[in-house]
Amino acid sequence: MAWLEYLLPLIFLFPLGATAVIVIALRNLHDARVRSPFDACPLREPGQAQRDRLDRAFASLFLNGALGPIVTLAPLVYGMGRMLFASQQNWLEWALYGALSTLLVLVFCLRLIRDFQQIRRIKLGLASKLAVGQELEHLVKPEAHPYYVFHDVPTDTDIIDHVTVTPHGVFVVETRGRARPFTPDGREVNVVSVEHERLRFPGWSERRPLQKTRRASCWLARWLQQRCGAPVPVLGVLALPGWDILCEGTPKGVMVVSGETLSRQLEARRLGALEGELHDRVIAALHERAELPAAGSPSEA
Repeated sequence: MAWLEYLLPLIFLFPLGATAVIVIALRNLHDARVRSPFDACPLREPGQAQRDRLDRAFASLFLNGALGPIVTLAPLVYGMGRMLFASQQNWLEWALYGALSTLLVLVFCLRLIRDFQQIRRIKLGLASKLAVGQELEHLVKPEAHPYYVFHDVPTDTDIIDHVTVTPHGVFVVETRGRARPFTPDGREVNVVSVEHERLRFPGWSERRPLQKTRRASCWLARWLQQRCGAPVPVLGVLALPGWDILCEGTPKGVMVVSGETLSRQLEARRLGALEGELHDRVIAALHERAELPAAGSPSEA
C-alpha cells in the first residue's frame, strides 16, 4: 500500500512532537506577577505594565528559541523516514523537504530578531518609567502629606504611567524612552525640539506621545469631575529621560520635561487650589481606580 510509505515515517516525529508539547507547557513558567498575601490584589510597581509586557516578550523569545529547532528539524526527520520506507528515491521530494526546512529556519530567525528588538524597546521604556517613578517618590514625604503618587493607573482604554496629586493640582505624567543617536564622530545627540503638535528628535519626529499625554489628562479631568462633583485642575506632563528639551512651541495642555528635576518642577507648578475635602475625594477616587485591573496595555514604549 503506497499510503503506508507516507504514514509510517510519522513515527519518527513523535519524539519531536512530545518535546514541542513540553516546551509549550513550560512557556509561562517564568511569570513575575505577584499578588498581595493580605487582599490577593496584584502588587503594582512603577512600570508594572512594562514589566508584564517584558514577561510576555521573554515568553515569546523562549517559545521561538525552543520550538524553532524542533519545527525546522521536522521536515528533515520525516524525509529520512521516507527514505527508509520509500520503494524508490525521489530527489525532487528530498529537495522539497530541504527547502521547507530552510524556509522554517528563516522564519524563526526573523521571529527571534523581532523578539530581541521588542525586548530592547520594552527595557528602554521600563528604565525610563522606573527613573521617573523614582524621581516622583521624592514628593512623598512625612512632612508633606498632601502629596500622593499613583503608578500605572488604568483608564477606560489605556494606562497612565504616573498620577501625582499635590495641593496645587493633579499631574498626569507619561514617560517615553528613546535611544539617543550618535554623530559620525561618536558624539551623542540628545536635544529634542518641542513644537505645538510634535516632538522633533534628531532624524525623526513624533506626535503620538503628545497626543496620548493630552488624551490621558483630558480623560482624568473628566473622570475626576464626575467622581468628585467638582472641577479638578489637571495637567499632562511628558517626561523624556536623558534628553535636553528645547521649547520652540508650547503644546496645549502638556508640559514636556526631561524628568531629572521633575519633583521640584511639579512642586513649584500652580494649577489651582486642591485642598480640604476635594483633595481627599480625589485621593480616594484614585486609590479605587488604581486597584482596578488594567483595561488596556500601552501601545508604545
